[in-house]
Amino acid sequence: MITSREQLQQLYAAPAERALLKQQWELDRYCLRFIALSPFLVMSTGGSNGSLLDASPRGGKPGFVMAADSNTLLIPDAGGNNRLDSLCNLVDDPRLGLLFFVPGFDETLRVNGTAQLRDEAHYTALFASDYFRPKLVIEVNVKEAYLHCAKALMRSKLWSAEAQVSRNVMPSLNQIIQSQMGITTEPEAQDLMVARYKAVIAAEEMKKI
Repeated sequence: MITSREQLQQLYAAPAERALLKQQWELDRYCLRFIALSPFLVMSTGGSNGSLLDASPRGGKPGFVMAADSNTLLIPDAGGNNRLDSLCNLVDDPRLGLLFFVPGFDETLRVNGTAQLRDEAHYTALFASDYFRPKLVIEVNVKEAYLHCAKALMRSKLWSAEAQVSRNVMPSLNQIIQSQMGITTEPEAQDLMVARYKAVIAAEEMKKI
């Protein structure tokens, strides 16, 4: 079992110089362009008192994350299940990691920094004209950023049509949750759940939520 950095370094070759030097301390024009194209990211956070880490998906129209400047990103908080796991973590510990995806790109963009939760009107109003007005905005102070190589997504063939899996190979989300909770009532069908989600998103876009 590996229990030290020294053991790890003996197991793996040293990183190439380029892998170390590619790290940026702010968002350059390439990072900013990648973010402007991205409709999806994964946000990692960790709370205090030894609580488990959390990774949360965030999505919207391409460029839904706004770059205020080369060191500041603004992420609108869209409606979810109201568990608030990531947001509670950020109240306790402001550190976070972001992984941006662009459909069709095998490269990803990694951004690390700290965050503040902003509910002031001049923050939430920034997103009101394009999409929906969020209850709050996650303001990210960027500490480091770098583009990640394509190998992981190439291995997974994530964007390849041949790699897509039919949703029918697993029960619907509601069926799974009800089974996990021991609930025996008839669950909402997958197509009805998808239709309900689409209606919520459409209402957001029409600024009715």
